[in-house]
Amino acid sequence: MPNDNHARPPAASIREDGSFPIDLTGPRSHTLVIQPGVGSLSIGPSQLGKKADLHVAPDAIIDWTVFDAFATPAGSSWPRFLYYTGSDAGFLDWAQKRPIEEMTWAPILSEDTVVDASQSNLHGLHIKLDQTEGRLSLKLPKRQLRLSLSGDLSRFTATGDMPSSLILSPRTSRRKNNNSLLLPDLGELHQVTSLTLQNAPLGQPISLECLNRFPNLNSLSLWGNFCDVDLLARHVQLTNLELRFMPDLEYLPSLNTWPLLDRFIAYNVEEISGKRLKQQMKTRAKTRAWTGHASVSQLRKPEWWTTEFGRPFSSWPKRLAKLANEAYNVAQATLAQARSFADAEAAISAFTVRFNTLKDIETTEREDLGEAVWQLSQSDHLIGQPITEEMAQRWFDVARDY
Repeated sequence: MPNDNHARPPAASIREDGSFPIDLTGPRSHTLVIQPGVGSLSIGPSQLGKKADLHVAPDAIIDWTVFDAFATPAGSSWPRFLYYTGSDAGFLDWAQKRPIEEMTWAPILSEDTVVDASQSNLHGLHIKLDQTEGRLSLKLPKRQLRLSLSGDLSRFTATGDMPSSLILSPRTSRRKNNNSLLLPDLGELHQVTSLTLQNAPLGQPISLECLNRFPNLNSLSLWGNFCDVDLLARHVQLTNLELRFMPDLEYLPSLNTWPLLDRFIAYNVEEISGKRLKQQMKTRAKTRAWTGHASVSQLRKPEWWTTEFGRPFSSWPKRLAKLANEAYNVAQATLAQARSFADAEAAISAFTVRFNTLKDIETTEREDLGEAVWQLSQSDHLIGQPITEEMAQRWFDVARDY
């Protein structure tokens, strides 16, 4: 009898690590490398560099069924988490037969596109609306879905069954003194009962005026910088309220505003309001016990926010962030002594040049450094007239190689 120990494994039976040729966009077009303990896979254009495990052109047609042959050591579908940048929505058809635990999709659409996910089995779907020119209209799955949207939310519409929870992270300016952002009309999504709004702690504030469009909310989670927090008083039906990384809660209504509230979290919030909330939480417990989790923790002084979030390097790897902050400190100290625009240009140019020798400076890092240059231009100096944003940007562009 022939020895078939080396025969091709049956479907969904590849559970080991290693390198495997796959027909992703054509016969043996890619080699899939599975490393120990890694349950995620990223697919996207070559411009993503190492951020994508498999490179495909933005408009390439993908055979998603090639992953049917792979499973985790425990036997569940692999990959568990998929990240895809491109225009092929075929994964939604694939997900009718093969459930996807978490899918992050950054669509690159040249025209308005309608996609149907009504029969798809998706547990979590995150759509990043940062790069697409066309608008995306999605027919939502009939099954319960956690839906997350980030970027330019005006490019998205949805119809169908409401997600079990909705997370919105609109694109905001980094500057907290900019006019507040109003969310665009999200159509049927306003009917959700559970909403999370996310923003940078020191970014352009998002106005909570937008919550008037969400009449069915019983659960609300806020992360970051918001204004018009007094308007939360209109939402007396809330049973869950979570406040995280919020530097300004001065006008937050008293907790007794929400008679049905049984779960409350305030985490990393400004100190004065945090102490007030702690007292209100204890007082409420005397008349009606909290049935869910209730806590106020990590109260922060004003200077903490500037240290932790005031500079644009918080998402950088630790080693690079340390280098960037050291360069920033030197530039800030030099600028403090500047008595002419020439002095200021020298300080900002020296800061910029420090990063010319770093590898892998990509668009996001370049934007971070540009923002740092703007911040430096607004810091103290002895010139006697302001350094304009255009002036600082010009110095930055001349000195950089990235």
